[in-house]
Amino acid sequence: MRRIGRREFDFRRQVAIMAIVNRTPNSFHDQGRTFELERAVEAARRAVDAGADWVDIGGFAFSAAQAEIDVAAEIDRVVPVISEVRRVTDAVISVDTHRAAVAAAALAAGADVINDTNGLREPGLAEVAARTGATVVVTHSLGGPGRRVMRPHYADIVPDVSAYLRERVRAALAAGIAADRIIIDPGHDLNKNTYHSLELMRRLEEITAIGYPTLVALSNKDFIGETLDRPQGERTEGTIAANVMAILRGARIVRVHDVPATVAAVRMTEAMLGWRAPVAPKHNLA
Repeated sequence: MRRIGRREFDFRRQVAIMAIVNRTPNSFHDQGRTFELERAVEAARRAVDAGADWVDIGGFAFSAAQAEIDVAAEIDRVVPVISEVRRVTDAVISVDTHRAAVAAAALAAGADVINDTNGLREPGLAEVAARTGATVVVTHSLGGPGRRVMRPHYADIVPDVSAYLRERVRAALAAGIAADRIIIDPGHDLNKNTYHSLELMRRLEEITAIGYPTLVALSNKDFIGETLDRPQGERTEGTIAANVMAILRGARIVRVHDVPATVAAVRMTEAMLGWRAPVAPKHNLA
């Protein structure tokens, strides 16, 4: 069992569903629909009511196509949402940030996890996690949030990502973060093209073999849209297929926009794998 915040997960036979709540005006999927505080809090509540185990709250998009915001502005975006969501649920709350000061403020407001798409490279961030006992998500990216990477190149995407994650995990451990507080994420589409992300899907077991719970953030990503020639808003089926394949290859946390559809797909996958019983069977085997 692994305790994250107020909840426990048995990742040998359980998948955690992380709902995305972006308090940004320019998120690639939401396009600012949850930028207003009330809308962000309501989106989080709806997600938990629909079965999400976890809410991921962000105030700074990964895309390079955005205006820079300072630390104080990012704190103003995420802390009020975290405080309100913490008040009404015991679900895991993560803050999607790469900045130490934002992470510290978010944890003080009630967050349990630092979800860092910069791989703990920002000075002081690992130390904040170690000092507070927070769980961290260590994600692969080349440039990190807000930084443009033109034509990303890899000698071999999977070993390259794996080596990076192993090195950043070593850095996390050296900073004093406990091993049972580390989660890894290969960062599909983060400074990667569609072929890179598809190869990561095919060989995801090489990532999960690193030995830490693996999170995948696949929801409505461009590699799904480009594979199926589908615009934003028409990628639900592709997202579900990708998440199910990732679970079969060892992923144990899925980060998603469409919580109800994901809950159904994930719980059905768990049942087919023999990890959970049917909720309402008509006949017993006894």
